[in-house]
Amino acid sequence: MKDEIELRPSTPDDFAPIFQLLSTVFHEEIDGELRDLEGIVYELDRSLVADDAGLVAGHVQAFTRDLTVPGAVIPAAHVSGVGVLPTHRRRGLLTRMMNRQLHEIADAGREPVAVLWASEAAIYPRFGYGPAASRLVFNITNREVRLPAPPPEPSGRLRMGDPQELLPEIGKVYEQLRPGRVGWSSRDDNWWKWVLSDPKDHRDGATKRYAVVFEGSGGPTGYALWRVKNDWNIHGSTADVQVREVAAADTETYRALWRFLLEVDLTRSVSWRLAAVDEPLLYMVDEPRRLGPGFSDALWLRVIDVPAALAARRYATDVDVVLEVTDPILTSNSGRWRLTGGPGGATCAATSDPADVALSVTDLGAVYLGGTSFGALAAAGRIRQLTGNDPAVAFGWHRLPSPTEVF
Repeated sequence: MKDEIELRPSTPDDFAPIFQLLSTVFHEEIDGELRDLEGIVYELDRSLVADDAGLVAGHVQAFTRDLTVPGAVIPAAHVSGVGVLPTHRRRGLLTRMMNRQLHEIADAGREPVAVLWASEAAIYPRFGYGPAASRLVFNITNREVRLPAPPPEPSGRLRMGDPQELLPEIGKVYEQLRPGRVGWSSRDDNWWKWVLSDPKDHRDGATKRYAVVFEGSGGPTGYALWRVKNDWNIHGSTADVQVREVAAADTETYRALWRFLLEVDLTRSVSWRLAAVDEPLLYMVDEPRRLGPGFSDALWLRVIDVPAALAARRYATDVDVVLEVTDPILTSNSGRWRLTGGPGGATCAATSDPADVALSVTDLGAVYLGGTSFGALAAAGRIRQLTGNDPAVAFGWHRLPSPTEVF
């Protein structure tokens, strides 16, 4: 029998059913205050549903935000809310929704890349998303690590308070740092409301969220967001400081913030799920093993428009290379592209010249932010180096990407 499930843009009437679907798919309650908060950033005109005779059986959406890439800030579709009801699996709905979304983003011509966080890593390479940024998960035994001694005359002071009250200082620091931190996304007023939201029902028994700001003579230079989950045993308190975000403009600020987080009274551990792979804390403490670092994937990136995306970012060294790209979904990306550029800018155009490197659009997405190396993908048999003209160094960057929020 012909499948009558329709893909269509969502309407205001779909809002509640969409979050009921997402609650089912991700095994968590998204209702009440949390659903209202999600509605703050929800973009109706970028939401797509699979409609089975009035039942919302599938959903995908995108947020309109900018993304910091090596040497530039560019528009990027931030894909989220992807799911299909358990009763409608294995019917091609996900493929239909993802492919339609990709074509709509490409047809709009605004965003040369799309990014997402993958609930399952096996799903999204099918649609051209590559693992572009990784992260460390810290589980720190905080009484067993030491930081260098503070300067005898610190250049600033710490001020603790409610995140909403300190938002002017927090937002100022974030905007100052964002252009240079690959993987960070833009935050307008609505996104700050979402980032700082703190529904009591979703604290898992922990305290409300706190903020601490480091203020120098010229104003704020860093901040941290955290909460504490309390627990006790026969030895006393075993509370855990749960870090949400740390941002610092300089080494002294960074060290002061971490000294504060590691020395909160009546705590025995500090956890952080979104640390950078090259996090400076690894090289600052006296016993890095006690940070308990664990490796995980983070941001996945899909190149929507190959020449626009490659011309938008900057490169660590001069590069003049021909890339042969294959893209079975957005077929206009398939072909040979000459990339010429360096630290000051780049151009990219179609060419008939012989290729130096052959790769899929998935692997181009993986290397785009400088977080996944050409060499590693070549060793894995995913990229073919056809000549001695290797662009690996050019695609790197002085710091690895460090996504700081899950959207």
